[in-house]
Amino acid sequence: MDKHPLARLDRDPRLREKLLALCRIGPGEIWCEGRDGHRVGCLDAASSEDVLRLCGEDRASVAVHDLPYNFIAFDQKNIDEFIAWCRKVVDNTAAVLAGDSGLYLWIGADQKNGFAPLPELMLMMRDTNFTSRSFITLRNQRGYGTQKNWMSVRQELLYYAKGKPKFVPQYTGIPKAVKGYYKALNGRLTENTERGRAETIRAGNVWIDVQQVFYRMEENVNGCYAQKPLKAIARIIEASSSAGDTVLDFFSHSGTTLLAAEMKGRRCLTMDIDPLYCEITIRRLEHYRRTGRTGWQNSNPFVLELGQTGEENE
Repeated sequence: MDKHPLARLDRDPRLREKLLALCRIGPGEIWCEGRDGHRVGCLDAASSEDVLRLCGEDRASVAVHDLPYNFIAFDQKNIDEFIAWCRKVVDNTAAVLAGDSGLYLWIGADQKNGFAPLPELMLMMRDTNFTSRSFITLRNQRGYGTQKNWMSVRQELLYYAKGKPKFVPQYTGIPKAVKGYYKALNGRLTENTERGRAETIRAGNVWIDVQQVFYRMEENVNGCYAQKPLKAIARIIEASSSAGDTVLDFFSHSGTTLLAAEMKGRRCLTMDIDPLYCEITIRRLEHYRRTGRTGWQNSNPFVLELGQTGEENE
């Protein structure tokens, strides 16, 4: 099979310049999908005007934001500046969420810098109208580190509530292997597997059953450096929204939230400040509808325009 990977798009200015000419929307523009009402905007999440332009009168039941971590992607800011910027994003999100809704924030913890910006973000969120609900850890199967420290294998996800949002428990594919916790039910001692609602373990706040995205997976989008797993986003959407609801994502990147919303029967309003990631998001939706595939694995979204062979991926 031919392999056509892309370099990281944030690190290859010549490739970026070539691909920007292929983008169908630029700064300030919004692409509207006609069938299900998805929208993709090349907009700024810190601008209240841009957020209102994207959402209009629509109000979402859940927002899923993969915030830039301030130590891996983009230009690193002073921590106070970064948190002030996050506050704008959160306030803009609150303005377009329904009265009862959920907010999920992916955020990093730099172990070389006092675990910033995770604690600063948590403290900032205490000063909002959102209520903390859960601190979720996604356990990566692959990690990084040295022989002089514990391997870093986690991704942090904060769950907040506005009002009293809907929440539907989700179940993993992990079978119940441990029995015990006996208690009386209708006068009879029972154990946990009898009382459960499913044959598998209910998802908690440590996710060990979600594979981080890497190049061998079908959903891989070459060129994107911070891609979240479809399974994780789909779990969030199903837990915190209903079919037909609206989902927000102000940092689209590889288009995972849009694709998960499409697959779960929700409408997605998403944006990215970079035209390239807006184009990748649109192409990923079109690719899924055309082929049923969730990504490009050994190919890439621009394979034909780059003069590469792409037939094996169609």
